[in-house]
Amino acid sequence: MIIATGFFDGVHMGHRQVIGQLVEAARARKDRSMVVTFWPHPRTVLQKDARNLRLLTSLDEKKEMLASLGVDEVRVLDFTREFSGLSTEQYLRDYVIGRFGGKAILLGYDNRMGSNSGSTSQIADLASSLGLEVIRCGEVRDIASGEGVAISSTRIRDSLLLGKVEEASRMLGYDYSLLGVVVAGNHLGRTIGFPTANMQLYEPLKLIPERGVYLVRVETLGRELYGMCNIGFRPTVGPGSSLTIETNIFDFDEEIYGLDLRLSFMRRIRSEVKFASVGLLKEQLTIDRARCEELLRSLK
Repeated sequence: MIIATGFFDGVHMGHRQVIGQLVEAARARKDRSMVVTFWPHPRTVLQKDARNLRLLTSLDEKKEMLASLGVDEVRVLDFTREFSGLSTEQYLRDYVIGRFGGKAILLGYDNRMGSNSGSTSQIADLASSLGLEVIRCGEVRDIASGEGVAISSTRIRDSLLLGKVEEASRMLGYDYSLLGVVVAGNHLGRTIGFPTANMQLYEPLKLIPERGVYLVRVETLGRELYGMCNIGFRPTVGPGSSLTIETNIFDFDEEIYGLDLRLSFMRRIRSEVKFASVGLLKEQLTIDRARCEELLRSLK
């Protein structure tokens, strides 16, 4: 078994290089590839700024993405306080080799493992001493940004929190998405000609992009559609205490309460604004929709 291990939040372009090398190495050796990951996130267990933690992928999304990249097996270890106390040597010996039968381990440029984790080079030396073949993988940099900095889950989270969904998508290698169930709203949108599907997330720790209006790709009822999504507190009609995610799906008028809805963020149109009246809000929504349609034409 050829193994890579880590949290892999977002399964971004840096992770994808690691996974690509993992799958290729396993095939070259006529062996199987395995990703060993963890749940929940270590910060939620160790309480290191845990209340501010938001994830790019749920566990199910992560497993599906890894499988789609050709990984033969994905194993999930419960991250507990007891588990967090394992040394690097214990983790490699008892889990990578003992439990999963690892013959080789693939290390990313910043891999860390074990309570006493040293540098990636130190981990590589320890793994070799235990009889594991070590395959090293270099870092992936975001050249298109002009800065050439390393791609990381943290950078992607920061981009999304600023509403920079195009930047996040470039580093992820796909459009960032939210998955949830459609719930009832206050029906104001329907009265002004812009009915919306309100979403409740399945994964409460999933990161929600910055407030504002976005062009989104919509998946529901087995169909792919487009729409404009508003994330915010609805200040024009009286601010609520909870954030709402509501989407006007273009050319769509079917009942989908209680059904799955996935939104993939393509472009940010504008920030959240408090309008002086519902009439002015309607006028702006008309402008927003025209802008979305213009963007869609340019993308085709």
